[in-house]
Amino acid sequence: MIAVTGANGLLGSFVVRKLIQQNETFKAIKREGSDVSLLDDVNNKVTWCEADILDTVNLSEAFKDVTQVIHTAAAVSFNPRRAAQVLDINVQGTRNVVNTCLAQGIQRLVHVSSVAALGRQKGDKSVAENNKWVDTPQNSVYAKAKYLAELEIFRGQEEGISTVIISPSVILAEANWNLSSAQLFKYVWDQKPFYFDGPLNYVDVIDVADLIYALLYSGIEGERFIASAGKISFKDFFDRVAKEFNKKGPSIRLTKNLLGIGAFAEGLRSRIAGVEPRLTRETARLAGGQFIFENQKIKNRLNFEFRPIDKTLQRCCAYYAEKMKSGKLAERS
Repeated sequence: MIAVTGANGLLGSFVVRKLIQQNETFKAIKREGSDVSLLDDVNNKVTWCEADILDTVNLSEAFKDVTQVIHTAAAVSFNPRRAAQVLDINVQGTRNVVNTCLAQGIQRLVHVSSVAALGRQKGDKSVAENNKWVDTPQNSVYAKAKYLAELEIFRGQEEGISTVIISPSVILAEANWNLSSAQLFKYVWDQKPFYFDGPLNYVDVIDVADLIYALLYSGIEGERFIASAGKISFKDFFDRVAKEFNKKGPSIRLTKNLLGIGAFAEGLRSRIAGVEPRLTRETARLAGGQFIFENQKIKNRLNFEFRPIDKTLQRCCAYYAEKMKSGKLAERS
């Protein structure tokens, strides 16, 4: 039996859909009271199990009779005020998953990391799986948390679990667009005026789910794989999404200095409104990077081809437009 942590999340929900398609027997693990609306249409096919990865007692109970684990649960935030939470969930949570797998003799663990955990330095033009981690200002708290989580996975491998790591870039998906990378679509729908230089390294959520499933049964262990379809400028991305939405795309370019000012102003707005900031000093710093994440390793080893971005954007934008038309997406800023 397979257990999926974070099964109700942006990526986890698509992993669940993949397992349903493959007629797998699985447990979908989520925190008590968390939103499961992303799986409303297949809820009758999902066996939910409530557990928090920070609660080892509940996690041990959830992992009973499990032989394989797909660990997607994570805290994704570049908000400095959530730094402690990001470290706790990503590092201690992953440590608990590894320890529970070891204690219960679970054979296989697929860990969802992030390209943020790959080492990179100022001036790097490309980043591959073998890049060594270096502590620099280029690395956010989220990046450090995911890197430390990977160390827990490698420890699990040394102690007897068959592990493999997948590191997606920015995941494009149909989801709650007030959260995570889905906010990129809401930004365009709301016709925000600003864009910034720099590339967006992207990947379709369906591709990531397919790759996770392929890696689960690949026999590959002790390795990490980048999952990134390609690179596009933010301006081009915003313009393509605007075209799909029949909206006006952002037209005012923000320089690096203005990005910093914008991050400060957004921080003030988020404190007053009590919501997550869309732009922080960390995301502003990352936006200035010009690197691309290499994808040849996973393409070659799994004989895989990524979906073209046009198809991804057509599908995602159609989803958001329909949800807005039916009033099923919150207008919350």
